[in-house]
Amino acid sequence: MKVFVTGGAGYIGSHTLVALLAAGHEVCVFDNYSNSSPVSLARVRQLTNRDMEMVEGDICDLDRLTATLAAFTPDAVMHFAGLKAVGESNDIPLRYYQTNVTGTMNLLAAMDAAECRRIVFSSSATVYGEAQYLPFDEAHPIGPTNPYGRTKAMAEGVIGDWASATPGASAVLLRYFNPVGAHESGRIGEDPRDIPNNLMPFVAQVAVGRRDKLSIFGDDYDTRDGTGERDYIHVVDLAAAHLAAIEYAVRTTGCEALNVGTGQGITVRELVAAYERACGHPIAFEIAPRRPGDVASSYAATAKARELLGWRAALDVDAMCASSWRWQSENPHGFEGD
Repeated sequence: MKVFVTGGAGYIGSHTLVALLAAGHEVCVFDNYSNSSPVSLARVRQLTNRDMEMVEGDICDLDRLTATLAAFTPDAVMHFAGLKAVGESNDIPLRYYQTNVTGTMNLLAAMDAAECRRIVFSSSATVYGEAQYLPFDEAHPIGPTNPYGRTKAMAEGVIGDWASATPGASAVLLRYFNPVGAHESGRIGEDPRDIPNNLMPFVAQVAVGRRDKLSIFGDDYDTRDGTGERDYIHVVDLAAAHLAAIEYAVRTTGCEALNVGTGQGITVRELVAAYERACGHPIAFEIAPRRPGDVASSYAATAKARELLGWRAALDVDAMCASSWRWQSENPHGFEGD
């Protein structure tokens, strides 16, 4: 199959490329490298011993997007490109709407022009907002509480409406929980440009000596140890979910939203302890006040992905931390060291 991948040089995109190429698919990557590095694509080539087409471009550039899709004539699209920091989205909301919503509309228009009818979309569990019940299942009401989450929810709506109006169209909306870890080789992994927004890359940078200590925001939640509990999923499992999703899109029409998580929560203290096992030394941390908007627990119901995709997460927290540490220790400054 010919697969067009927006944002393929990024963290999740690059790991999915490994899975796509290993499965024998022909790939074209479209990326502007705003939060990624072309070095990751070079390493994907090395890991898979396979080539791919690469086009530097922005999904906000409709003409370039349309021309690239027309030239590649894909059978399916995987859409990773977008802005993804919750805090930043509060500061520059218009840029988030422009990239995440208008960019998605551009992509669908370009797909129409190229007569491509299948898309797998990189969505987020942030679309759910505050939990009305746990675990989150796909029937949980949508109620995002920040601009980032709202852009993902809006993009989901646009894709769903497109699928309904387009004969033969198929769309899979993958709602990620908390992707972590790295490829087992240590050659590709998460490489935040600035201060990490997520827990594990911050822990990794403390472990490797780039940062002094971790702040744990609140230790008085109603959880096993008082710290916040989240559903973390290994990025390699997540890549496998994308492969299963694109195969599902070939067999079906319509639009389906699916959670991608393990279905189990891991607390901050449990994750830190697992990382200490992986790196072999203590992780310095301090307890800080709770952050506004943080909830005690968040984890996924995963039955729908098992039923429709035949997929379930296989890798545990120790595998997540071991792979993250291998990546971080061998690439202490990320792709910049190459």
